[in-house]
Amino acid sequence: MNINVFLSIVLVGLSMIYFLFKPMNLKQTDDKEMPQFSLEIFTLYELNQNGLITKMDGDDAIRYDNRYVVNNIDYTDNSREFLANMKAKNGLYKNDVVYLNGDVKLYRDDGLRFFSQKLTYNKAKDIAHTNVKYVAYMGENYITGDKVTLNNKKSTVKSKQIYAVYNLEEKKKK
Repeated sequence: MNINVFLSIVLVGLSMIYFLFKPMNLKQTDDKEMPQFSLEIFTLYELNQNGLITKMDGDDAIRYDNRYVVNNIDYTDNSREFLANMKAKNGLYKNDVVYLNGDVKLYRDDGLRFFSQKLTYNKAKDIAHTNVKYVAYMGENYITGDKVTLNNKKSTVKSKQIYAVYNLEEKKKK
């Protein structure tokens, strides 16, 4: 075989590769946040030298760098004066703040019962807040409204558009 024929065949082959084959298109994607791990039907405990501080149950959860995303959350805070238990369909735990969404129920061991569709609980400040309709019960007394802030440290409640039923007891004369 003549060298000119060989080089011509190589040149034609390389030209075909250059013109007919397209390079691979690599798409660049945004760096999505990757979960560290996931849990199914779990219970997490937070303990210190005094005992149990918080307990969190759920059907499934995903742990990211700075938060937990939980379905069917059952969160108990035992770090304050009153033991508080909160339940919801969805929860987000981030930086000592619990964001609850969907059929929220809050129970405190002093008898307070609170129901709403959303609730934000700041564990560090001991404040629960919602901007949606709610109903709260304390014994036979109850209150409904459009927005509420429960400050457990100061034992205060601030609310808008309220309707309250409060039962007063008369003192009996001796």
